[in-house]
Amino acid sequence: MTPKTLRQQFLIWQCRLRQIAMREDGGRPSQGMRPRLLAPDGRPLSDGVIVLLIKSDPAESTDFFEFQVKKNHDPNEVYQKALTYLQSTHYHRANRFSDEMTALFLPESGLASLLAEMAACRLEFRQFGQSYSLPCNVRELAEGEPAYRNTLWHNRLFNTSLSDDVRIFGFRPDWAAALLPETG
Repeated sequence: MTPKTLRQQFLIWQCRLRQIAMREDGGRPSQGMRPRLLAPDGRPLSDGVIVLLIKSDPAESTDFFEFQVKKNHDPNEVYQKALTYLQSTHYHRANRFSDEMTALFLPESGLASLLAEMAACRLEFRQFGQSYSLPCNVRELAEGEPAYRNTLWHNRLFNTSLSDDVRIFGFRPDWAAALLPETG
């Protein structure tokens, strides 16, 4: 399997998992959206970190997320509007998503500091008998980056009181070094 094909299959699988989570589980992140995080040497760092898929051009969804959070003062209303939006066609076209996934951490997170220092990790995804093991380059996103803004406002849909004081990291897989998916 070519790295390009592996990338496409992974993004299709991730979009499908997210469609199911939004439609059947109230948006709660499923196992396949919370990969195990390992150091490059294989040492376990976390049993599960919630990662987001970000569209290659996230401006429209970021604007929607920000508008909903600022417009509605009731967290339940924000949540319902977000769920309706994410249940619709948001995850229907995997080819519109970047393969750089993001995750949000609190500023005092030891794991965030470790990721910043290592600048690499392995993410292990598993759900529905399928798994992917992806070595990733890790970088801390700057506040002005579109993926940073999208991640922040996406998280605020589910936690409207989330502070601006966060750290957001990008995880870019090395598809040529990724392990082929297992099925079973």
